[in-house]
Amino acid sequence: MLYDLIIIGGGPAGASAAISAARQGASVLLLERGRFPRHKVCGEFVSAESLSLLRDLLNRQYAPLIQDAIRIARARLFLDGRTLQASVDPPAASIARFDLDAALWHSGASAGVDARQQITVQSVAGTGPFRIVTASEEFETRALINASGRWSNLNLAPAEIGTRPEKWLGVKAHFAEPMSEMTPEPSVDLYFFDGGYCGVQPVTISDEDPFTARVNASAMVRADVASSLAGVFAQHPALRDRSRNWTLLSDPVSTAPLVFRNPQPERDGVFRVGDAAGFVDPFVGDGISLALRSGLLAARCLKSFFAGESALPDAARRYSQAYRESLLSVFRASSKIRRMLVLPAYVRRPFLSILESSPAITNYLVRKTRSG
Repeated sequence: MLYDLIIIGGGPAGASAAISAARQGASVLLLERGRFPRHKVCGEFVSAESLSLLRDLLNRQYAPLIQDAIRIARARLFLDGRTLQASVDPPAASIARFDLDAALWHSGASAGVDARQQITVQSVAGTGPFRIVTASEEFETRALINASGRWSNLNLAPAEIGTRPEKWLGVKAHFAEPMSEMTPEPSVDLYFFDGGYCGVQPVTISDEDPFTARVNASAMVRADVASSLAGVFAQHPALRDRSRNWTLLSDPVSTAPLVFRNPQPERDGVFRVGDAAGFVDPFVGDGISLALRSGLLAARCLKSFFAGESALPDAARRYSQAYRESLLSVFRASSKIRRMLVLPAYVRRPFLSILESSPAITNYLVRKTRSG
């Protein structure tokens, strides 16, 4: 069978593209090497700009996932003994990837997507049509979307094969935290230290114990600084003290290496979405939003190709242009802010003093990291 579209990777970006394309009438095959539900290293922060898109993608049965989600209206940054605060307006939602990915996957299947799990793609050939080779089968498709994530062999440029960039890793787990130790207003808290940072935010309030919250602790850290969450917590005094009363609720998961590249939304005729297109620094909290929106953009730009009204290269050019116009600014803003935050302490001190005394500037920087 020749599919209109094959998508490699069933996370938010791949699912968004699959659902959108299937609803346009395309025959879609979605291949995922893992199995849902599962935990993923992620801040689990869904910015308000993408909640309406997410609501449209999900089946009605999953509406409570958005309706009942904790709203995050404030961000706090702990760095060099200072606490910087910024409003998140409109508020974001806190949704566990364990629930979100599974809901998107099942919504795709309901939309007519041929969704297959535990399938690893071994190679891709052609520039349209494409031939996809797995361990057990081969597939053909008119168009191909790569949603395989930040560090797949499918994403390596020839010059990167065999290289060893500075190694950063991501690690995450859920913990139970007494509500008495949380602020009255839910916030996403970012603890910065030399060689990394850790984000903490509530995901749910326990049904069994209303005085206990389930919090997500997700860190990005240089491999020579720490390789576990315990090692991460030890890097920041306030985070170390806060975590002492936590109880582990999920096995820690990790991913490595985390590699920053200039975004590349298309290569050799293959559309790239989510982290496969470009890995935005997680501290800006817009990764899920970028994934959902890039998947939707790719599907929309392919619509005329599926209808026989344009060629695949034309659709790819439209997607690259749309991606750069609507999403690239987030990568630029996060890169600039990251460079400022990792400066030596004596250099960044005046910058932090300005932010601490001028909340309006801090709020402006937060707005610049939104993709809406």
